[in-house]
Amino acid sequence: MAWFKRSAAGVTTATDEKREAPDGLWLKCPSCKASVLTKDLQENLSVCPKCDYHHRLGSEGYFGILFDQGIYEELDADLISLNPLNFKDTKDYGDRLRDARAKTGLRDALRSAVGNLNGFPLVVACMDFDFIGGSMGTVMGEKIARAVDKARALRCPVLVISRSGGARMMEAAFSLMQMAKTSAKLSLADREGIPYISLMTDPTTGGVTASFAMLGDLNLAEPGALIGFAGPRVIRETIKKDLPPGFQSAESVLESGFLDLIVPRHTLKETLARLLSHLRP
Repeated sequence: MAWFKRSAAGVTTATDEKREAPDGLWLKCPSCKASVLTKDLQENLSVCPKCDYHHRLGSEGYFGILFDQGIYEELDADLISLNPLNFKDTKDYGDRLRDARAKTGLRDALRSAVGNLNGFPLVVACMDFDFIGGSMGTVMGEKIARAVDKARALRCPVLVISRSGGARMMEAAFSLMQMAKTSAKLSLADREGIPYISLMTDPTTGGVTASFAMLGDLNLAEPGALIGFAGPRVIRETIKKDLPPGFQSAESVLESGFLDLIVPRHTLKETLARLLSHLRP
């Protein structure tokens, strides 16, 4: 406010004494554009209280929702990606990995854990999009493979929560090999009668969709999640046509028969408990 308007309005507080709202206190919902207190959003499981838009949630958030009393044992937490190809684009891949670890506090783009969900033993592998776009590299493939082996050893179901931009280009063929590796492990689990549930969240694309994300005995998704191989922008630029409304949304994928159920985050644990009561080996 200009000085003459402040005087006319009777405002006497000096400009340098004004209190600004701290950064991160409010968050603007990308769906309804409403401003929401970050604290209120977190208490609502990162779901917008005004329009039910599902904001992205990390592995720690999902583990807290799913595991009883938030108690779980993390698996293979010490695995980290290397730079086998000495890859460098605008930035050295090794430096990119170190920066991602420092920024997120994570070791890689996926964490796995074992615990109980309403008393049912369950192995969960969950991706973190903040770590290089949740991209699938050798560590992600190895941790999913080990998570499946853990479920096989415990004779309990395994849940994979996908949120990824696809294969990690910095690892090239090493990354693409994880598609076959994870699919083979899930095939072994299927032969042994170990249930596998896939939960797709926004976005689930690329090599992740083309492999383990679509191989569940039950394929679930959160409302409004983008699910597909190539993204809408890439497809639009390729075919030179506008795409239909809602293209590649969870709702359209469900209508096309590629999903079994869309599960809002507030009912996720309850729904999974009901499914596990029928699917236990």
